[in-house]
Amino acid sequence: MKEFAIERMLDLNETIAAELFEGKTYPWEVLPEIGGFIRKLGAALDPEEYEYREGDVWIARSARVAPTACINGPAIIGKDAEIRHCAFIRGNAIVGEGSVVGNSTELKNVVLFNCVQVPHYNYVGDSVLGYKSHMGAGSICSNVKSDKKLVVVKNGEEQVETGLKKFGAMLGDHVEVGCGSVLNPGTVIGRNTNIYPLSPVRGCIPADSIYKNAEEIVRKSE
Repeated sequence: MKEFAIERMLDLNETIAAELFEGKTYPWEVLPEIGGFIRKLGAALDPEEYEYREGDVWIARSARVAPTACINGPAIIGKDAEIRHCAFIRGNAIVGEGSVVGNSTELKNVVLFNCVQVPHYNYVGDSVLGYKSHMGAGSICSNVKSDKKLVVVKNGEEQVETGLKKFGAMLGDHVEVGCGSVLNPGTVIGRNTNIYPLSPVRGCIPADSIYKNAEEIVRKSE
């Protein structure tokens, strides 16, 4: 499971939330702490760079937010981010610098690193998306198991009990998720990996891979 530790998946220089990950081993360990962290960090942000809005929402003055977007706190919208028409940010959300949250995309209890794109009809809940990761149109992070049991992260024979009922997906830096894919609860995808469109994905997918289906995952160097 070492391949999916924070330092192997995420560049902490590419998020305002680096402190949130300190002292933790795996990225999903931050999920229960996102809301409290936002309130602490938001109170310390420079008011010349970030506008405070009622409900513990801090929006960078350089960000572009459509008038039809709905942003519930606590939330931080980073510099030069773009929140498009009818985006719905339900709270406990950090949107990184230069990131795009698109039309009808819904976010809830998430950390989006810098330059993340969730631009078209995406649902991202209880998830962490690494630097320059991208979710194609209509791809979603399913965050609750159908049997409502706690999520276990599985990597072959290895298993890690998370103690979490709600756990979407952990995407490493530069991950590309194809259109219409469903990332099942507890999905963890290593850096620089591509997911084919219309893929149902579960478990841990190695870094530097191409996921064609559950039986065909190839290394990019092959």
